[in-house]
Amino acid sequence: MIGRLEYKWIVALLATFAIFMELLDSTVVNVAIPTLGRDFHVTTASTIQWVITGYLLSLAVFIPVSGWAADRFGSKRVFMFALSMFTGSSLLCALAWNVESLIAFRIMQGIGGGMLSPVAFATLWRAFPPSERSVAAGIMVVPAAAAPACGPVVGGALLKWASWEWIFLVNVPVGVAALIISFFYLREQRSPEPGRFDPYGFGLSASGLASLLYALSLVGSRGFGDARVIAFGLGGAALTVAFGFVELRIAEPMIDVRILKDGLFRACNIAWLVTQFTFSSMIFLLTFELQAARGLSPLESGLTTFPMAIGVMLIAQPASRLYRITGPRRLIFIGLAVSAAVTLTLYRLDLETNLWALRALMLARGLGFGLVLVPLQAATYATVPPAITGRATALYSSSAQVAGSLGVAVAAALLTSRLAHHGAQLGNPVTRTASLHAFQDDFLIMGLIALAGIAVAFLISDRAAAATMNTKIIHVSPAEAEPAASPGG
Repeated sequence: MIGRLEYKWIVALLATFAIFMELLDSTVVNVAIPTLGRDFHVTTASTIQWVITGYLLSLAVFIPVSGWAADRFGSKRVFMFALSMFTGSSLLCALAWNVESLIAFRIMQGIGGGMLSPVAFATLWRAFPPSERSVAAGIMVVPAAAAPACGPVVGGALLKWASWEWIFLVNVPVGVAALIISFFYLREQRSPEPGRFDPYGFGLSASGLASLLYALSLVGSRGFGDARVIAFGLGGAALTVAFGFVELRIAEPMIDVRILKDGLFRACNIAWLVTQFTFSSMIFLLTFELQAARGLSPLESGLTTFPMAIGVMLIAQPASRLYRITGPRRLIFIGLAVSAAVTLTLYRLDLETNLWALRALMLARGLGFGLVLVPLQAATYATVPPAITGRATALYSSSAQVAGSLGVAVAAALLTSRLAHHGAQLGNPVTRTASLHAFQDDFLIMGLIALAGIAVAFLISDRAAAATMNTKIIHVSPAEAEPAASPGG
């Protein structure tokens, strides 16, 4: 039956498998964090958050490798390797015996996940012509946004009726099915000139990101003046700057930051960074608050955030149709504005707030997320030459994971700091009110960041994205592709 499908739809099916599995895993663990903390006797948010940030860090480090690996060894081989790595590491996570082993296996899982999505997206964009990419984006937005929103529900249900090990074991049958389909139906694609591996870029990016995230994990409990925080923070910043310097000057960089000279691609990257930062931090905080401060079970917590998935699915196809009429800028602006408004509203909620009010907010958050995700998926590569789509996808995906990991790390650091300020302890019924105040402070800060992030929508040029709209295609020169060239959108 699958063999009767047109090839582009087989690719879309495989991409759906891969993206849903990888993104589901990114959020299904969120709802289990309090349970994992209790089972492994971890009491601080700054320690247990590494179960999430360790995975996201590994994603960010290995996403760039995927572009070179696919060019060198073939997209089919790399896709199947990544699937195997992700599926096998999921099994190992289920067998973890303490938090340190779980973090190590999550990092291994991130290696597979980091190489999985970029190769899937690059193969997808090659299979669909530019004029049909808004259609492909409308299809892919459902797994891309529904999986993170469904994760808490799936995790909550598994924790209620099974055990935490099953939040990792659910990946195994999906991964095996995707491997079988890939083996029989996916076509091999490789570049005749794959270039060389960039060990300097790989080493600098990995060490720089790890240092920065470690500093953030310490700052909540130790403060910015702590010697270790300063050392790792400044060291990470220096390594990151060195990474950018090296990548700009070598002939075959791991991350080709020179692609950011493309105005539309650069603007879409910035918008996606803001979106991922605010989305990841909000999900992390809200899941923690619902269980630790309000006393909800993991399943109740997941069902409260689930309406986000409904919102995304409701808006996906209308947004795809509106995109062809309005272009990306207006949709992204509205989506970012809705998302910021929801985060700021969470700051005003208390322990007596009706859960249906929270569910309504999550529905709105899903609508806002979908209004950003659909146009970004369609417009990001509009002016990127097909020959460098793989490298552009690696850059886009890697920066998004960096933003997501930073969002979680910053939110966790702020939460640790505000809990200490209010004299609260997570999970302690005596300090529930004080814990709520700590979460409210965090939501206010993250909401203000999201509010400031709305401005990035004005960097997006509708004229530059015209090739992806179902209208008369306007020729765009490199100069016109710059956001400033189209002030009216």
